Amino acid sequence: AAESFDPEKDSDDNNEEERQIYPKSDSQRARLTNAVKEILLFRCLDEEQKSRVIDAMQEMKVKEGDVVIKQGDDGDNFYVIESGTYDIYVKQNQSTEEKIGEKVGSYNGHGSFGELALMYNTSRAASIIATTDGILWLMDRNTFRRIVLKAAFHKRQTYVELLEDIPLLKELSSYERTNVADALQSRVYQDGATIISQGETGKEMFIIESGTVRISVKENSKEVELSRVGKGAYFGELALITKRPRAASAYAVGETKLAVLDVASFERLMGPCLKVMQRNIDTYEKQLTELLGTNNQLKINEFRSK
Repeated sequence: AAESFDPEKDSDDNNEEERQIYPKSDSQRARLTNAVKEILLFRCLDEEQKSRVIDAMQEMKVKEGDVVIKQGDDGDNFYVIESGTYDIYVKQNQSTEEKIGEKVGSYNGHGSFGELALMYNTSRAASIIATTDGILWLMDRNTFRRIVLKAAFHKRQTYVELLEDIPLLKELSSYERTNVADALQSRVYQDGATIISQGETGKEMFIIESGTVRISVKENSKEVELSRVGKGAYFGELALITKRPRAASAYAVGETKLAVLDVASFERLMGPCLKVMQRNIDTYEKQLTELLGTNNQLKINEFRSK
């Protein structure tokens, strides 16, 4: 069996001698980028890490009937499906004469498989057989661990540290903050890009990792800048609490990196903070009234620095 991998003890994964790069055409790179974008494991990767994942993947053409992985074998590769259909077979009793076991599922043109054996250092739990010709992209065990698992580990560390510096989240236990950190997704906005628009339904909360965000509201058909906030500031949560439309617009000033929490994760994980957030609503309303006047219809200033 392969040795276990400890991301905390692993040396710098930028070592060029260890880095695998397989040349790809622009069309291959575009197809692979499209294939990996919805894979949950890759959501913790930033753009540079995703680029390294794509660099490290090899194209594998398969024919109908090919056995891609066999139950009981050591895991050596992780696979991303670009095209083709693949059946999943599980043999319940390894001592029986049956060759591949019972069909328990299939992949149809998208998805990924093979990661569990690489993550947990176990043998393959199922067999995968191609039922049509197709194209797979594969990544070897060492590269998968050094890029994907290490990225997930460091993402958690980085976000836990970010969350610890936000007073609002002091209400969360260490375990709860870790759960929030795991649920956050990184997103980069270029200069001038709209992050949220006044009046839209709130679906996400944002924490600034780096860069600056400009907060503006429309007042008498003109846009008025309220403030600019930087690293550690958070915004967007009040629309999730009150179920009201967004109270202001937010724009990136220069390249800006945000940690994003979707509404489902917010409602599931942020319960201990809700009372504090709700107490703040009246305060934000008073601040906005002072800025824009008592006749302004905007009720909530959603944005503030830590």
